[in-house]
Amino acid sequence: MPGCDLVLRGGLVLDGSGRAAARADMAIDGDTIIHIGDGSGWRGAQDIALHGRVLAPGFIDVHTHDDWAAITTPGMACKITQGVTTVICGNCGVSAAPSIPQPGLPAPFTITPDVLRMGFADVAAYAGAVGQAGPAVNVSLLAGHSTLRAGVMGRDLKRPATAPEIAQMAEMLDRALSQGAIGLSSGLDYPAALAAPAEELVALARVLKAHERAVYTTHMRDESDGVIAAVEEALDTARQAGARLVISHHKCAGRANFGKSVRTLALIDAARQTQPVAMDVYPYTASSSALIRRFVPAAEDVLITWSDPHPGMAGRLLDDIARDWGCAREDAADRLHPAGAIYFDMDEGDLQRIMAHPATMIGSDGLPGAGRPHPRLWGTFPRVLGRYVRELRLLTLARAVHKMTGLPARTFGLQDRGLLRPGYKADLVVFDPDRIADRADYDHPERPGAGVNYVLVNGAIAVEQGRQTAARAGRFLER
Repeated sequence: MPGCDLVLRGGLVLDGSGRAAARADMAIDGDTIIHIGDGSGWRGAQDIALHGRVLAPGFIDVHTHDDWAAITTPGMACKITQGVTTVICGNCGVSAAPSIPQPGLPAPFTITPDVLRMGFADVAAYAGAVGQAGPAVNVSLLAGHSTLRAGVMGRDLKRPATAPEIAQMAEMLDRALSQGAIGLSSGLDYPAALAAPAEELVALARVLKAHERAVYTTHMRDESDGVIAAVEEALDTARQAGARLVISHHKCAGRANFGKSVRTLALIDAARQTQPVAMDVYPYTASSSALIRRFVPAAEDVLITWSDPHPGMAGRLLDDIARDWGCAREDAADRLHPAGAIYFDMDEGDLQRIMAHPATMIGSDGLPGAGRPHPRLWGTFPRVLGRYVRELRLLTLARAVHKMTGLPARTFGLQDRGLLRPGYKADLVVFDPDRIADRADYDHPERPGAGVNYVLVNGAIAVEQGRQTAARAGRFLER
């Protein structure tokens, strides 16, 4: 009778490929899956009966800002309790590396107040810090365009980069990719990159071609009134560069733009005939970012998450603050600045249409360290499986798990992850499909979800019978 470290018995296995579930046992030795099927001939040092609960690959959160959280709060309870075993950091153009710290940069450069606290000169230094911190989840990193711009251009960001500056950024990006970064991200709707023309992005994205499976992810130039043109720009940038494209947190914000996802998805489908294009989405109709004056008009409501000059305003609606102060909501936003906000600005129909698209992955876009965070930081993955699978039946369970596992692993080139196969790493989640649900909301945004029973990261049990353990077996995952 062969032996191993752990046998999981009687699970309903969803392997991450999108195929239907099948009951099977699994044997794990060290950090690796070594057998899936009939486990009656296997003996484990530990043996766990799953009683028909779903056994799936650990979820891959494709859109995070966890660069610093993975080091400063390595327990990563907000992710591991959801069943997330890998986080992709460095999104929206802002990354922990390669970074030359610029303490004088204006706050709108950042997304949360902790982003400028530390910077790592290169990806190797960041990977070393992750290894030393020992987070509970695996970490992969995109190199941020705005971070590259700030490193080369300092505070002079309200203009296009010159040819020598672009060459310097390209050299930094090439080194970052050689050290294991998985791609380039941009945040073209933020002040640090507003002045960057498409040609600047094309020049940098061309660097990706020399690095197999590196991707270009973009928070597009406009997710509101100009969303159609922004999708066209993103597709054209990737096409000219010959780059693999991921459109970040795709949405059509503002009541005037509700329903435009029909047109954006048609553009994406046409492009996918000749170029690789994917996207991600979070399961909420409210976005969250820095409090920026020009973002305010499109939102029905704006909830303040943090404010440096007025910290007591966190958790209050901007309209209520403006009424108390006797000013317009835009003027109140200026007085609260630098600050963060949740914007109630999306349509449920668009959200469901985008989520159901075959090229869409799931990403939380959560903002750790942002005062009162958006509930997506703690609730994204249970919410998809509870609300959009079990309750609304928008997705089958197998298809939803594929969007969280196999599809992200293939899109971002994560080897030995995202599928349940012998020889793959034992990043796993066990959950009850009848109970899994999000419990975080806008009043209580930091509540863990329900229904996640076990989580394993590289073979170590990080959640056991619904409770987080002390295990922190996450690694830095290179491209």
